[in-house]
Amino acid sequence: MRVLVTGASGFVGSHAVAALRAAGHDCRLLVRDPERAVRVLGGADGLVRGDIRDAAAVRRALTGCEAVLHAAADMGVTGRAADLAGANGQGLENVLGQAVELGLDPVVHVSTIAVFVPPTGPRITAASPLASPRNAYGRSKVAGERYARGLGRVTIVYPGGVAGPGQPRLDALNEGIRAGVRQGWPLVPGGVGVIDVRDLAGALAACFDGPGEPRRVLLGGRFVTWSEMADLCEAVTGRRIRRYRLPPALLRGLGSTLDLLKKVIPISYPLTRDAAEIMLTNVPVAEGEEVALRPVKDTISDTLRWLAAEGHLKASEIGTLAP
Repeated sequence: MRVLVTGASGFVGSHAVAALRAAGHDCRLLVRDPERAVRVLGGADGLVRGDIRDAAAVRRALTGCEAVLHAAADMGVTGRAADLAGANGQGLENVLGQAVELGLDPVVHVSTIAVFVPPTGPRITAASPLASPRNAYGRSKVAGERYARGLGRVTIVYPGGVAGPGQPRLDALNEGIRAGVRQGWPLVPGGVGVIDVRDLAGALAACFDGPGEPRRVLLGGRFVTWSEMADLCEAVTGRRIRRYRLPPALLRGLGSTLDLLKKVIPISYPLTRDAAEIMLTNVPVAEGEEVALRPVKDTISDTLRWLAAEGHLKASEIGTLAP
């Protein structure tokens, strides 16, 4: 099957391309920066230059394909600049809307558990109502979610916090893991559902086993509290990890303060007001696809080894994991 993949040079997209090719699919890769994509993917096979915000470029890329995996998105939750309206809004509509119009099957969209956060109950299910997030990222993803559902022919996948090795640009949970090991973990309510990017990529590739009824695939991962995350990092590194017990209001306040400081001072610590809100209000996923997930301990270990190998952490900071 010829599959168009958007976001192919990103974290989820690059791993998904490898999984799709391993399953025998022919991938066409829509990328903004072919040179970067070659570095990330290790070759130029299937690369097509284009921006998902350009409807005509998307149309050309979709033509001749049988299916599409839309993995491109902007985040900006940890403080990086992001074109949320362009990528998560217009770009999403260009890809999914035209794919449905052209009759591609399946049409698979990588969404996020964040569309249900803050949740209305103690657990997230496929029937949970969409949230009303305060953060711009969450609002952009919810708007895209409504559009995707309105098309009626889109399989939507909801990953939790994606971690693992091989992230082209450090961001999101991997960035948080680095900060937690280096500066310490805030002990606050909430937690994160950890899904290994390699397990997610395999689940995405499985969506292309053949045409089928569109569905909603919950891949929230294994939920760990922030205290448990600190314990995991300490266990795999064999070194003491600092912990800071904070009231939720203080974490939110620190996030807001850092938002202001980052406008004038380069600060790498990934806490923002938006990140604090997600950290505090996230809950476990009650049900989901039957996907074999590797233990969180293995994901954290592999992530820390990769962070050190890429120079994001010092060897001494990963303790016994260092070669």
